[in-house]
Amino acid sequence: MPINVSKELPASDSLKLEKIFVMDEDRARTQDIRPLNILILNLMPEKEKTELQLLRLLGNTPLQVNISFLRTKSHRSKHVSRHHLENFYTTFEHVKNRRYDGLIITGAPIEHLDFQDVNYWNELTEIMDWASDNVTSTLHICWGAQAALYHHYGIEKFAMPKKSFGIFKHQISDPTVKLVRGFDEIFHAPHSRYTNISKEAVENNADLTLLSVSEEDAPFIIMSNDAKNIMITGHLEYDATTLAEEYRRDIGRGVEIDIPVNYFPDNDVNQRPPNIWRSHSHLLFSNWLNYYVYQQTPFEWE
Repeated sequence: MPINVSKELPASDSLKLEKIFVMDEDRARTQDIRPLNILILNLMPEKEKTELQLLRLLGNTPLQVNISFLRTKSHRSKHVSRHHLENFYTTFEHVKNRRYDGLIITGAPIEHLDFQDVNYWNELTEIMDWASDNVTSTLHICWGAQAALYHHYGIEKFAMPKKSFGIFKHQISDPTVKLVRGFDEIFHAPHSRYTNISKEAVENNADLTLLSVSEEDAPFIIMSNDAKNIMITGHLEYDATTLAEEYRRDIGRGVEIDIPVNYFPDNDVNQRPPNIWRSHSHLLFSNWLNYYVYQQTPFEWE
């Protein structure tokens, strides 16, 4: 079934070329079913790339999904046009009186900052608090996951000696949990971050369940016991070439950085890396939409 987005959104054409089922608003209004309403708070600088990555995953389920994009009012992105933001994004003041079936909060390349030093931190915490009462389930990605763990559960992030950068193996702790239903016991996922969270802090929090750890013994998939908050510390949504683009960007800026581990064939940066995490990316988003949004959200919000 399709995702419902504006037919003017640039990602729409790319999705159609990839045979992702996209429905425009006019056709969606003629269907006598209740679509899911998903809000995406996109904190990534290159917003159009992130839009395409997330829509590709949200469009691969038997559910009709209405997508709305949210941006922070207190921060002006430098890597996307004002025209794009004004046409396809809204701000919190325009959605705070609505209810949504699901919310996605993306990562952001600001992990070197203390949370309180982020210029939109107060706005973000207001959104996260609002989501607790007005969203059925929220999916937090990378820095967004660390922000949620700190704000809701008091778990601090800490700096690592060097960047966790590459494709890592992960293990599932309980394959019977619906979020990871169908996962292999060992699967791969991309990471790109300078900070981490304590595995012990997650395990010792009575409100959280640790579902997956990386081969570095770092928490990867974390879920609150009420399933209102799901935290993914890596980037399952990444394209095959995203880490390569980040690597070349950092090299061009003079940043000392290692080649992403387990990524380029034969560690040859001139070879195109294969995507070996795509199936689990689709599976995680599909499980989240089905079991924690569609199966839980009311048909009519009171």
